[in-house]
Amino acid sequence: MKLIYALLIVSIIAFFPNCKYDVKDSAKIEKETEVKDSVLFSFSFVGCNRVNRGDTVTTIPSTANLYALQRIFKEVNALEQQPELFFFLGDLVLGESNNKDLDRQLDAWMKIYEEDSISKSKIELVAVPGNHEMLYAKQVLKKKKKDKKKSKLKKKDSTWKEFPLLGSTDTWLNHMKDYMPKDRVTAPSVDTLDNRLTFSFTRHNVGFVVMNTDSYNPPTKKHPYGVEGIVPTQWIINKVNEFQADATIDHIFVLGHKPYYVAGKGETGHDGLPAGPVLWPALQDARVNAMLSAHKHDYQRWQPINDSLGGGTYQVIAGNGGSEGKAPFFGYSTISIMKNGKVNLNSVGFCIGDPYTEAVSHHPTLPRDIVTLTWEDNKNVYPWPFKECE
Repeated sequence: MKLIYALLIVSIIAFFPNCKYDVKDSAKIEKETEVKDSVLFSFSFVGCNRVNRGDTVTTIPSTANLYALQRIFKEVNALEQQPELFFFLGDLVLGESNNKDLDRQLDAWMKIYEEDSISKSKIELVAVPGNHEMLYAKQVLKKKKKDKKKSKLKKKDSTWKEFPLLGSTDTWLNHMKDYMPKDRVTAPSVDTLDNRLTFSFTRHNVGFVVMNTDSYNPPTKKHPYGVEGIVPTQWIINKVNEFQADATIDHIFVLGHKPYYVAGKGETGHDGLPAGPVLWPALQDARVNAMLSAHKHDYQRWQPINDSLGGGTYQVIAGNGGSEGKAPFFGYSTISIMKNGKVNLNSVGFCIGDPYTEAVSHHPTLPRDIVTLTWEDNKNVYPWPFKECE
């Protein structure tokens, strides 16, 4: 960069020999340019660190993939440009059973965090619940067509499904309320939906909407166990529109454990959001920069283009925090808001071992996805599935 300035100055002197050049002027120009390109604000995010049910050990009551978790904490804390926020996007623990297990595991997870040097840094942890914290698993019969002769349901193989866990919101708040922004605006709850873990807040010129993508809803006659994947859709839409209308807000991000776009396609079942078909167009209309999620144990980046708007909101899945799955590397992602208005994404990680809980200090953490999140059709497409760790 300095060489470019030097050549520019030489050219000016050559064409304008009577022009008085001052070294101080050059330094001033260079400094001003650096300010325009410098980071105004940055935040990091990742989700899904819990181990599989068969991989739990009594020495790690948190059910965390301890090596991956502590390595991520260490590396985020060691960044020269430390992020102001660090979002952990759900599935911190295995849970998915009862409040007693959830309470014990969250307590152990918090001890890991509080004993780590990152908890003493200026990085603010924002904890976001996932389905393993909010739901429980129940074995139910698969629904099949009725036998016309006997007019009864045939007994078929059962399947595991997830349902809202009564009391999980309180259990989460007992441990994580200090890791939710104090200046947050919480979505109002109603009798049919507990929205205490969905909220919004601002930092600098950025508006954040954080969703609990498995908000508690009580059983009904139609749904005797409740329904997974419910969010306060209209409140979220109203909030992003409010941010869009605010002249002090230049960028908007929506965060939650479950994504809508997975492998480039909208998902409304267990893999995604039932409200996605209504929510996503509203996010694009409000020119939301990105939805940041986890849930799928992978790293993905998609930009479903809205032709009428000439661009599109991004879906970034950062579920590569340490849980076993398709993720070829474990790590974290950082978004930097630049003073020149650009939004830069940098996802880094280290290739996983075998088994996935193995310590792999010999595997370096390297950049895996570097891109400027332009609103227009982004030609820098993430190469998914990722092959470099094979």
